Amino acid sequence: MRASTFLPAGLVVLALTACSGPAVVTTDETGPTASAPPAAPPTPPLNNTNLANAFHFGAPVDGSTRYFFTTPSGRWECGVIPREQVGCQASGGAALGIDGAPETVPDAAGEETTPNALVVGRDGEPAFVALDDPPFGLEDAQVLRFNQILAVAGFRCNVQEATGVSCLSERSGRGFTFSAEEYLPLYTDVPVGAPVPPPTSTTR
Repeated sequence: MRASTFLPAGLVVLALTACSGPAVVTTDETGPTASAPPAAPPTPPLNNTNLANAFHFGAPVDGSTRYFFTTPSGRWECGVIPREQVGCQASGGAALGIDGAPETVPDAAGEETTPNALVVGRDGEPAFVALDDPPFGLEDAQVLRFNQILAVAGFRCNVQEATGVSCLSERSGRGFTFSAEEYLPLYTDVPVGAPVPPPTSTTR
């Protein structure tokens, strides 16, 4: 009969402890991390339901076609130089008279001068500028009626009774909105379904 081996309880515990290796951590636990900022909401699509026929706003200038309009009040006139910029000025070379416009801006020579136009290019921020001869007006330009949208050559503009004149660079998404009472460095789209009044022979 084979003799059985007996180990005291204390020796069993010591033996098990000696055989067990160091604890191994298999999880990659780290401290709390900063959560990513929420994604910006997608830009709503532009309203293309109130588009004006750009053909009626075109005019030849220096061998190319540019696009011009006046507001229904006749106070402002704006022009699109294709793939370069869109800008607005007061009719007849008058002072801008926009609340929120700077009193002076540097002209081409670097001298501080009263601004006489508001522009936005294909890229870059909208800006008030002082030009020797602002190129955004045309005698007898077509009236852009309230809630119509002139979209041409990478730019678009509209005139709304509530907000005034608004223009946008479709390439950069930057634009401006202005009236005599306010200036905002952003484009204000025409609400979908906004009515366009019929043309009149006296509106200008």
